[in-house]
Amino acid sequence: MGRHSLIEMEAVLAIVRCGSFRAAALDLGMSTTAISNAVGKLERELAVRLFNRTTRSVSLTYAGRIFVAQIKPALEDIQKAMNTARAQQEVPSGILRINAFATAAREIMVPLVLTYLQRYPQVHVDLVTEGRLVDVVAAGFDLGVRSADLVPSDAIAIPLGQTRSMAVAASPTFFEGGPIPQVPQELLTYPCLRVRLPNGALFRWRFEKGGEELQLEVEGPITLDEASLARIAAMNSVGIGYFMEADVREDIAAGRLIRILEDWTPPLSPLCLYYSNRRNSSAAFQAFIALARDFAAGRLSPP
Repeated sequence: MGRHSLIEMEAVLAIVRCGSFRAAALDLGMSTTAISNAVGKLERELAVRLFNRTTRSVSLTYAGRIFVAQIKPALEDIQKAMNTARAQQEVPSGILRINAFATAAREIMVPLVLTYLQRYPQVHVDLVTEGRLVDVVAAGFDLGVRSADLVPSDAIAIPLGQTRSMAVAASPTFFEGGPIPQVPQELLTYPCLRVRLPNGALFRWRFEKGGEELQLEVEGPITLDEASLARIAAMNSVGIGYFMEADVREDIAAGRLIRILEDWTPPLSPLCLYYSNRRNSSAAFQAFIALARDFAAGRLSPP
């Protein structure tokens, strides 16, 4: 069986709709010969006549009526799908899928994602957070958000420009009546909040100062794998925690947590939004990229 093009089936429907080959040709912007050839080709491949033709009239055969009844809904669905796809090139709509580390997602949630949703309410953002690195293209994501040093070399990256660092912190009551650690090694004598990585390994706290680098495997009464839980534990004086500074910035400013060893936690690699080379990308995708560039340049106000 031959492969039929949409134009051959559209020609059949146009003839039925317009009542003649000539009128159908004008409707489709084709010559009468071209539309006649298209129908003839389809009839030969189907081995059935679809139209009864005379010099004065054209009408569907019995086989033609069955054929039209079956293809018309399908072609209408195809046309709707094509119109929907075209619309997404004009007005941001549809679904935008983003993959990010949880900490990265928290940092961009209010200033970037919520601003985007406010501007483009016809778009649904599917934001997936996970600790492991994934191939965003293979996993079906439009965009990824990671530290600059973890962005694939073949991806297009937009540095988001935020200053990032880790923060070692505990509640004020935790340090009541006792000394505050002055160097990382002193943490080994304090109860700390241990963190488990997605692969099951315990996270080693990293420090750097004046070219000296340290990694400590701390001890403590509890092991957690979620930053929000570690923050709750620290606020309740369970131990000293090691956080993304952005996650506890407000607590430190309000005095609910005390930051220590700040001179041992230098800036980290900035966050980057990244994606593969996209041709004919949707309006939703293009709008998010444009907004991210404005965000990186400091031209956005939070919603």
